[in-house]
Amino acid sequence: MKNILEAPFMVEMIRTVTNMYAHGWDERNGGNVSLLLDEAQVAPYLDVNAVVRTIPTGFSAPALEGKYFLVTGTGKYFKNVQYAPDVNLGIVRLTDGGETAQLLWGFTDGGKFTSEFPAHMMSHMARLAVDSENRVVMHCHPANLLAMTYIHTLDEREFTRTLWQMCTECIVVFPDGVNVLPWMLCGTNEIGEATAEKMKTARLVVWSLHGIYGAGRDLDETFGLIETAEKAAEIYMKIAHLPRVNTITDDMMHQLEGRFGVKAREGYLD
Repeated sequence: MKNILEAPFMVEMIRTVTNMYAHGWDERNGGNVSLLLDEAQVAPYLDVNAVVRTIPTGFSAPALEGKYFLVTGTGKYFKNVQYAPDVNLGIVRLTDGGETAQLLWGFTDGGKFTSEFPAHMMSHMARLAVDSENRVVMHCHPANLLAMTYIHTLDEREFTRTLWQMCTECIVVFPDGVNVLPWMLCGTNEIGEATAEKMKTARLVVWSLHGIYGAGRDLDETFGLIETAEKAAEIYMKIAHLPRVNTITDDMMHQLEGRFGVKAREGYLD
C-alpha cells in the first residue's frame, strides 16, 4: 500500500484546514470539513475491507450508502491536524443506509467524526442531488460574516445583495447567493435538516450568530467561496456605519453577468 499521508486528497485536506485555522475561521475546535471520496481514490492507500471499528451515525442517509468520506474529528483543533493527521482526521464508509460509519483509517485516539456529521451528510445529499460533482462540505466561523448577522437583516435576498455590493467578484463567485438560517442548536439532526434544505438553492448557508456552511466541487473551490463572502462581509463591517457615496449597482451586476457568463439568482436583481 502507498503511504496515505502522501495521497493528494490527504495533502490537500491538511493544507486546507491549516489555512482555515491561519485565517482565524476555526478557533479551538471550531469548524469541520468533510470530503467525499471514490473507492478508487482510497484503495491504493487502504485495505477497504479492513474495518477498524464501527460508529453509529444517529441518522439515516440511504443515498450515501457505501460512500467514503475524509472528515475532521469531534473536539479536534485544526491547528493540530498537520502534526497528527491520524488522530484528527478519519476516513469512514457509510453502511446500513447511512446509520453506521465504518472507520477505515484515523481517529487513532479512539475519537470519532465531528458532532456536525449529520449536518454534513445531509448537506452532501442535498448538493449531490443538484450537482453530482459537489464533493465538499465545509463549516467554519469567519468573524465578519458572524458579526454581520448581529446587525444586518437576515432576509436572504437583502443579505445576498449586500454582499454582492461589497466586491465586484462576489456575484461572479456566488451568483446563487447566500441562504440564512436563524439561530438553531448546533450538533442536532434538526439543524442538519434545515441546512440541507437551504443547500438545495445555494452553496453558502449562514448559521446566524454562529458561522457558515459552504459546499463545492473541491476543497479549493469551497474555501474560495467562503473566503470571498467573508471578504465582502469584512468590507461591509468597515463601512456599515458610514454614509455610502458609491455602490455596485444592479446595472453593474447585470454587466458582470454578461461578461462572466453567470446568472444571478432569480429575483435578486432589479
